[in-house]
Formats: sequence, C-alpha cells, structure tokens
Amino acid sequence: MNTTTLSMTPRRAGWLMYTLATTLLWGVWGAFAGLPSQHGFPETLIYVVWALTMVPPALFVLARSGWRVRRDSRSIAYGLTIGVLGAGGQMVLFYAVKAGPAYLIFPMISLSPVLTIVLSFLFLRERTGAMGIAGILLAICALPLFDYAPQGSPQQYGLWFVLALGVLVAWGLQAYFIKLANASMDAESIFFYMTLSALIFIPVALAMTDFSQPINYGPSGPLLAAVTQILNAVGALTLVYAFRHGKALMVSPLVNAGAPLLTTMIAMALASTVPTGYRLAGIVLSLAAALLLALQPDDGGVEST
Repeated sequence: MNTTTLSMTPRRAGWLMYTLATTLLWGVWGAFAGLPSQHGFPETLIYVVWALTMVPPALFVLARSGWRVRRDSRSIAYGLTIGVLGAGGQMVLFYAVKAGPAYLIFPMISLSPVLTIVLSFLFLRERTGAMGIAGILLAICALPLFDYAPQGSPQQYGLWFVLALGVLVAWGLQAYFIKLANASMDAESIFFYMTLSALIFIPVALAMTDFSQPINYGPSGPLLAAVTQILNAVGALTLVYAFRHGKALMVSPLVNAGAPLLTTMIAMALASTVPTGYRLAGIVLSLAAALLLALQPDDGGVEST
C-alpha cells in the first residue's frame, strides 16, 4: 500500500486544519451575524463588541507564548498594517452598505482573494499544481454567486462602488501581509497587533453610532453580538495560523468560498428552503473547489522562504 497517498504530512495537515477551522467558524458566524442588528443593535456597536471579543483569544495565545510580543520596527509596521487594513475595511464597509446595494457590494468584496492570490504569485513566488489552480479558479467563480441577486433596473455606480472597491483592496492586502509577516513574526504577535488595531477603531465606531435612535441593550443585542462575534474573532486567529503553515493562494480562496458555502447551508436548514439559480451554482462550485484544494499535494510548487 502506498502510504503517501493515504496520509498528510504534518505541515500540510496543519494548514488544512487551520483553514477548515476558519471556514467552520466564519461559516457559522455568517449565518447568525445579522441577528443582533435585526433586533435593534446597530452594526457600529456590533463592531465594538467584535473588537472586544478579539481580546480573550489574544490573551490566550500570548499566555501560551510566554507573553512575548515582537516590538522591532518591522514587526510593528507589519502588525499595525494588518490590523488597520482589517479594521479600517470594516469601517469603510459601514458607509458602503448605507450608500449602495448590499447584493452588489458583498459579492464584489468577496473577490478580495483575487488580489491576495496575484500578490502571492508575483512577490512570494507561491506556486501550486493543476488541481490547486483548478480549485482556485472555481473558488473565485463561486464567490460572487452566494449574494448575487440580479435586479431589473441598472445600478448607478457612485460612491458605494468606490467604497466597496476600497474594502476589497484592504482585505486582499491584509491577507497578503498576514502571509508576508509570518516569514519574520510569530502568529501570536500578528494577532496581538490585529487586536490592538481593532480596539483603536472603537472610538470611530462610537462616533458613527446614532444614539438618538432606539438601541436594544437586552440579551438579543450586545450579548447575542458577543456570542456570534467570538466566532469571528477566533476565526481571525486560526486564519493567521493557516497563513503561517500554508500558501496564501490556497488558504485564501478556500476560506472565502467555504465560509459562505457553510453560511448558505445553515441558512437553508434554518429556513427549510432549497437554493436555486446562482446560489445553487455557487454551492456546487465551492464544493468542487474545496475538494480540489484539499487534494492538491503540498509539493505542487515553489514556496517562498
């Protein structure tokens, strides 16, 4: 029996485990993330809750690493760049969804892995094999389909389009810099700076909140937000580890196609509905992409050192 075809190397098992963990956490989070806002808790305050939920996993991993945080200039620059791109992109998204149609904004943002893949290919010299390339292409094709809803009247591409493009670039660059930083930083330090950046933006989120409107401060508001956002926070941590052990051009499309897939399946189960049209096509393409990316041998190409 050829054991090499039936087992994974520890390194490959590591990136796939963290990638699937991120997919699971973000998939479940996506299915329930909108509930607090539906119950009258503003999205800006949900951001505040999310930033605070970043603290427990950050403290946990820092404690395990002996409370060591890299404080050299390169690490600080990488860490804050990653954190500001992530948190800043979330802030811009608040304005985008107020100015334009969400059914076009979110499919557009979901294409951020394209930027990550291109940058990783050009500057990190990451390569993959035929199955990996096929999986990446299928994942990219699947991403916009989960939220795409064609409308009868044409849309005016105004400020919302520019803002959505900014979020796409910010999150695509963030994923690239996470992979780049892992070459010289430990994952715990990266996540520390991500948490710090998220906390820094809390005053901005509070300033954006309209406190003159009724706000639900009951269990279905901040408490429900905390329960859902902790999944988001821990998913961000496992994503950092996934990029540490795996190639960005494989981790990014798998997470960004797999998480919406799981979200869609959970939503279907809760609503007892069966998807059709574009969403069904997205599910099929994502399943095929995930299978190809998982089966691609880890020695499919040259990886940066």
